[in-house]
Amino acid sequence: MRATTRTVDPALVRDAFAIAAAVGVIGVSFGAIAVASGLPAWAAIAMSLLVFAGGSQFMAVGVLSAGNPVAAVLAGLLLNARHLPFGMAVADAVGSGKIARFIGSHLLVDEAVAFAMAETEPARRRAAYWLTGGMLFVLWQIGTVVGVVLGSAAGDPATLGLDAAFPAGLLALTLPSLRDRQTRRAALAGAALAVATTPFLPAGLPILLALLGLVLAVRPVGGARPC
Repeated sequence: MRATTRTVDPALVRDAFAIAAAVGVIGVSFGAIAVASGLPAWAAIAMSLLVFAGGSQFMAVGVLSAGNPVAAVLAGLLLNARHLPFGMAVADAVGSGKIARFIGSHLLVDEAVAFAMAETEPARRRAAYWLTGGMLFVLWQIGTVVGVVLGSAAGDPATLGLDAAFPAGLLALTLPSLRDRQTRRAALAGAALAVATTPFLPAGLPILLALLGLVLAVRPVGGARPC
């Protein structure tokens, strides 16, 4: 019984709130950039409620503002394809009921999956998943609304520096992964391909082509066979 009473301990609440607060700041950036790009305030808020996927939302706003909705949809689907194995990995933490799976699948984000998989006890895995996912969802919505208000008032998100919040956050998240040589090669190749094709292709397509950099991540470096 003692293990059950400690499924949600102060350390878990503290860590989950810390990451959720950081995501909320990025939500402010999204709301401001969305309205500055011409998206109606209600549409930006609805997107955060119904989509709840930061990277896909930023990408969709950028591509939609350039007038290419098809590329926005394709890029979002490719970006969120990782959620398929994620869902299988944390299926026990989400629950078995229809309502639990419906709501839990909407809270399926990278941070919630990472917190859940860090726990070994089923009860703690479930608590970590729902607590982290719930906090992220709430603070992302609050951040979006604040960003919409600030963006509508400021006009240009660069005025408040909100346009830099999301790329800075992504850079901070990806830096640890770039220590690996193959991952670094894939990232550089994808970035170079996107930059080189941007002047010649419709908006959104260079981002899709950048995924070809992943080919370098799965190929052995220097022709050596993987162990």
